[in-house]
Amino acid sequence: MQTATRPLPVTLIGCLYIVVGIAGAAVHLVNQRGFASDLLLAVLVNLAALIGGVWMLRQQNWARWLAIAWMAFHVILSIFHSPGELMMHALFLAVIAFFLFRPRANAYFRLAASGS
Repeated sequence: MQTATRPLPVTLIGCLYIVVGIAGAAVHLVNQRGFASDLLLAVLVNLAALIGGVWMLRQQNWARWLAIAWMAFHVILSIFHSPGELMMHALFLAVIAFFLFRPRANAYFRLAASGS
């Protein structure tokens, strides 16, 4: 299978999601406040970031959609927090979507999907 050169923004975003996924899960596991179901949900959400980052680097189109969904989930959660947090998460979502759906990123993910 031929692989396209991974665009730098895809590499950076994928690595960022890996770091955030690991760090977020670690923080929640170390702090362990609240109900066990809350802890499980927090760790699963961070695991989704880790999976999205790893598989984005492995050229899987579904992983970039997972990354967008993960960030959109945080935008929705931010509705219940401060306006500044909502704006920051919405900005992150816009920037991440912009870079993950640029023509070079589309070509990178399309090549893997086509099996060429």
